Order: sequence, then C-alpha cells, then structure tokens
Amino acid sequence: MNVPSDLKYTKDHEWVKIDGDSVTVGITDFAQSELGDIVYVEVDALDETLDADSVFGTVEAVKTVSDLFLPVAGEIVEFNESLEEEPEKVNDDPYGDGWMIKIKVADTADLETLLSADDYKAIIGA
Repeated sequence: MNVPSDLKYTKDHEWVKIDGDSVTVGITDFAQSELGDIVYVEVDALDETLDADSVFGTVEAVKTVSDLFLPVAGEIVEFNESLEEEPEKVNDDPYGDGWMIKIKVADTADLETLLSADDYKAIIGA
C-alpha cells in the first residue's frame, strides 16, 4: 500500500498536499483499492467555503458510492476537471493525476489536525 511520507492524511482516507495556505486533496491508494474501479467523480462545492468534515462531493465505483469529506475548512478553488472524462485516473495515479480538489485554507492551524503517514498507516493496518 502506497502512503507517501510527504503528505498528510485524514481518517476518511483523503490525502492532503500542503503548499502554504493552499492544499491539494485526493483519496488515498488504500481508499481507491477498497472502492474498486472508479467510474465517476462529482464535486458539488466548487467556489464554496465549507467547514472541515463537510461533504464536498462523491466518488462512484462500480459497486458503491462514497462521500468525500473536506479535510480542513476553506474555499474549494479548483476541481480536477480531467476526472470528468477520465475518472479512472483516481485508480491509476491517486497521488498524482488523480487529485480531486484544491482548497484555500481558512485557518492554517487546522493543518495540524491532519494525520502523518505513520499515523495513517496505523489506521489502515499497513
């Protein structure tokens, strides 16, 4: 199971790449493998400001639909539009081309609440 050490994580299986007061978010390798073949990614909250743990969209796999939760409060400023045509990028490259959204973080102190790679590995038993 791939869990890059330079990223932060949530208990809801999202990864977070921090770049100052902006972050890029996607779902982890563990999450995509549990879901199976992803056929659709929907983000309803583009240009909205939401609280941490708010649902910002859904990811649909062949057998299930899962909510996506915002890891930190902030404004969703970008959606990876390539996922509309190629949702399988989430399966093929979850930490690269399969990213989902970019957020302008409301309070950078919230970033301290995210899990380290080691903490996330403990949750998934890796």
